[in-house]
Amino acid sequence: MTKADLVTTIADKSGIEKADVLATVEAFMDEVKSALEKGDNVYLRGFGSFVIKTRAEKTGRNISKNTTIKIPAHNIPAFKPAKTFTEGVKAKVEVK
Repeated sequence: MTKADLVTTIADKSGIEKADVLATVEAFMDEVKSALEKGDNVYLRGFGSFVIKTRAEKTGRNISKNTTIKIPAHNIPAFKPAKTFTEGVKAKVEVK
């Protein structure tokens, strides 16, 4: 499902104009992004959490030059689904 599909589905179910739904979805994504950029986690009860994970410094390899490189410690955004969300997916989606 793409963002356009999501907007269309929400607009059809709620009866709200697509442009208004798109603006709401964009605003939601902007707020989650700005909260994470500030260092704050976002918790959505029953859905999941957008959190910041810290990756430790590590040594990697540049295969083309056959050299080692140092990858510095850094933060990355991550999503952790809620327990009810995970259980629902496990129950309803077939294993491929």
